[in-house]
Amino acid sequence: MRIISFNANGIRSAAGKGFFDWLPGQDADIVCIQETKAQEHQLGAPDLRPAGYHAFFRDASTRKGYSGVAIYSRREPDQVLTGLGWSDFDEEGRYIEARYGKLSVVSLYFPSGSSGQERQRFKFRCMDWITPIFDQWLVSGRDYVICGDWNIVHTRKDIRNWSSNQKNSGCLPEERAWLDLLFNERGWVDSYRHLRPEGEDYTWWSQRGAARARNVGWRIDYQVVTPSLRDRLKDCAIHPEPRFSDHAPYVVDYA
Repeated sequence: MRIISFNANGIRSAAGKGFFDWLPGQDADIVCIQETKAQEHQLGAPDLRPAGYHAFFRDASTRKGYSGVAIYSRREPDQVLTGLGWSDFDEEGRYIEARYGKLSVVSLYFPSGSSGQERQRFKFRCMDWITPIFDQWLVSGRDYVICGDWNIVHTRKDIRNWSSNQKNSGCLPEERAWLDLLFNERGWVDSYRHLRPEGEDYTWWSQRGAARARNVGWRIDYQVVTPSLRDRLKDCAIHPEPRFSDHAPYVVDYA
């Protein structure tokens, strides 16, 4: 099974840059998209509905053209869920889950706090609120793959400029401590770090200052899995080229 996670920074923009031309060659079973920046009625064109895939969307209802998540799946899911029960989060279009038997695949777009203190406080509230949900998933008996842009780096290896970003959203000590809690205490598995213990690859680059050309990046896009899937992790790849977005697609193969 192959799963792709990709923050498109506008799915129509990514399509215009060739994402859906590139996708068939990846032979993915499930594709999780974040930041569609569109409403579902705007996504009916054939070039946005790749052949052979079922398409499911959760749009932002509070702001048009903002946020939004999607799942493209070769196999039709048994069930699709689009809300976690907190309207402040759900109405921004940040979660969609497809269920196949006991497997759940989630496309998650976690808030950024980079636009100011109000959004950073919201991000912290989201961290506190979603932790017990993740705990419930761990004991549910289901296998979870949480794909998405988490907007947080975890370790020094996940960001080029570690020291200079310690006071910036996405690299704050409180945010990284939360990932410590999830990965080191709760037992969630960061697929990339499991497969590439010494890897220093990135999935996002600022669009300022030629950051991508100089590979001054951050790894903030993950596929986080339940411990039950650890031994099924086979391989992974980050695809910084071709460029479809300020993020790169992250691909994981499962046994």
